[in-house]
Amino acid sequence: MATRKARSTPAASHVVLFTGFPGFIGARLIPRLLELQPDTVFHCLVQEKFLDLARGSVAELADSHPGTKGRIELVTGDITAPGLGIGETEARLLHRKLTGCYHLAAVYDLAVPREVGMRINVEGTRNVLGFLEECPHLRRFDYVSTAYVSGTAVGVYRETDLDVGQSFKNYYEETKFLAEESVKASALPTTTYRPAIVVGDSRTGETAKFDGPYFALNAMRQLPSPGVFVKVGTGTAPVNLVPVDYVLEAIARLSSWDGAVGKTYHLTDPNPLSAYEIEELFAKAIGKQFLYVPVPTMIAKLLFSPKPVQAYFGMPAVTVEYFDHPVRYDNTLAAEDLARFGVSCPHFTDYVQNLVAFYRKHVEKITRGAMI
Repeated sequence: MATRKARSTPAASHVVLFTGFPGFIGARLIPRLLELQPDTVFHCLVQEKFLDLARGSVAELADSHPGTKGRIELVTGDITAPGLGIGETEARLLHRKLTGCYHLAAVYDLAVPREVGMRINVEGTRNVLGFLEECPHLRRFDYVSTAYVSGTAVGVYRETDLDVGQSFKNYYEETKFLAEESVKASALPTTTYRPAIVVGDSRTGETAKFDGPYFALNAMRQLPSPGVFVKVGTGTAPVNLVPVDYVLEAIARLSSWDGAVGKTYHLTDPNPLSAYEIEELFAKAIGKQFLYVPVPTMIAKLLFSPKPVQAYFGMPAVTVEYFDHPVRYDNTLAAEDLARFGVSCPHFTDYVQNLVAFYRKHVEKITRGAMI
């Protein structure tokens, strides 16, 4: 009597398009999502030039997270192309099957040229929206924005805020704002996530790149100790940092819960430290002592504007404004909804040592740039 061969991968009840794989966050988010929603298959949109990297990532995940086996399919395409650059036959199939989408792909670079930001962040998002509008069974769209759609807004910026008459410090902020406006204008059942400045894992310190507050570490590493360090403005403005593991768990939990549909969440630290406090903790963790000299923001930008200075410290001048920006992100809704899952943002003082330890060990090795 013939024996029926057991299926190694049960049929999927959720078929999800995913952009931003195999990026640092994307490659870590999918395994967690599959732990929470094991009956899902992810179709990851990948540019042809990154296919080999993506295949390698799929194989690595299958070894380290067996639950991902048979659950990640690669789709060749590009968010900047009409119809996402997906072949006609495959596009028709996806239109019929898709029940969800996670859109993470974007240029996360404060110094991005406007043309690049518009093409990827804005037109790319609009292309994703257009593709999803052709999917009759779509249940939800999970979109990763940024808290810095707040631009130059000061005071309290709420989860229900978007356009409050702000301008923008750079094209990254502007293009992410325009992209979120397009998402908001669509009729899709959407959950939007606005992370603050994402740093390494709070437990291991692991990160894919040393940008944002790590630029201060770069500068401290170059300077003699005892020595002098710039304090941008008064140094009292809050700098909102969140560890990547918190962002991942927040997105995984909220995107697996129907109650999150239609909401916007600030994935931010409710008790952010000031720029000066962060610099002090970094200096102590790296084993250096500095006298902090206050410098007006505009003067600090001028000091860091010459390309040789930026190259020496590894710090783009555009970063300076984030050390002196008096905005606070209200995250009441995120805190309330995440509390049901026991998820909250750890305090920076509890994990700064882990960030710096990873930085010191890997600063000469990590040079990965944006996947453009």
